[in-house]
Amino acid sequence: MRHFSLKVLLTLFFASLLIPVSASAASSTASKRKSHKRSAHRSGHYRSVRYLVPRSTASRLHSRRHLYSNPYTSPTFADSTLGDSVDGEDLVARRAAVQALGPYNGSVVVVDPASGRVLSIVNQKLAFESGFQPCSTIKLVTAVAGLTEGAITPDSSVRISRRASFDLDHALARSNNYYFATIGDRLGFEKIEHYARLMGLGEKAGWDIAGEEPGTLPLEEPKEGMGMMTSFGSGIYLTPLQLAAMVSVFANGGTLYYLQYPRSPEEIAALQPKLKRQIDLTQYLPDIRAGMNDAVEFGTARRANQNAVQPIYGKTGTCSDTRTPTHLGWFGSYGEIGGRKLVVVVLLTGGHSVNGPIASGIAGQVYRILGEQNYFGGQQNASAGALLLATAY
Repeated sequence: MRHFSLKVLLTLFFASLLIPVSASAASSTASKRKSHKRSAHRSGHYRSVRYLVPRSTASRLHSRRHLYSNPYTSPTFADSTLGDSVDGEDLVARRAAVQALGPYNGSVVVVDPASGRVLSIVNQKLAFESGFQPCSTIKLVTAVAGLTEGAITPDSSVRISRRASFDLDHALARSNNYYFATIGDRLGFEKIEHYARLMGLGEKAGWDIAGEEPGTLPLEEPKEGMGMMTSFGSGIYLTPLQLAAMVSVFANGGTLYYLQYPRSPEEIAALQPKLKRQIDLTQYLPDIRAGMNDAVEFGTARRANQNAVQPIYGKTGTCSDTRTPTHLGWFGSYGEIGGRKLVVVVLLTGGHSVNGPIASGIAGQVYRILGEQNYFGGQQNASAGALLLATAY
């Protein structure tokens, strides 16, 4: 009995030593976490899911993480020129695109927004496929819908946390999911689908381009909800050609042209722009362009701004396409070279190492290379002899 009491006393003694230490450690850890959160809020880097998307979609986003952890079937690096035909391509633009893309597995599409002429498509097989989830590039459509329908104004703010609010400019620049999910929840499926079709989604972007697929628009609200549709593009499948046509609308002031891909010098000489539809965006273009430019200046696309001498406007996109499955990096953009505009779209496929910021850096390299070569100041149309010499591209 005496021995048992001693054991009890020793146990209580050591427990009394441990309890204060544990409580102190827990208190210290909690204090550090609170301090970290306060610091992160002040610096604008607090990225909790509940501040990125509305609460109605946060749980869906959380559940998708398990899907994103699946192994990807697309390689991150590959010869993206394999199987391409350079007939009719602008070889100066193509060389710049190939050089900028480097070893990445992806596609680069270069378009003249003033006519709809496709100047080059690197990785034509990928560009002509049935499309990939647009990720955050869909926010351009959401912005058009929100402004036109009055769900937002350029200066109105959406509260994304207790201490932070975003207007359209900063929401585009930072690609804030909560802001654009809020627009989707306010407008509903029918209005968002209407503006997506207006901007060319769900239909072929090209005029009689062999092998082109039209992408997909859902017939009803996706199971993930409107917030995920208007911030991540859930339920939508977009092709690089469609994104190039859509960005051309912002570049040229509201004209959606059919993209034309001439394959011979004769077709190039005979090319005339083909109007698909005119979209009245005059009132809203300055605000959308400001957000696209700020994305390059200080936002998610700032890699495109390295060594840039002319303004670049663009929108990044990063997500996983679970249908493939592959991780995606998108960048839809236009820039000015020598006083004229050029659209450059980059799509990267592969593992987690590819994303929208990397895609923006590739597009920035295209603009830089062409600018250094005085692209618009020289001869754009390659001769038949040059086409024969350029099969390596």
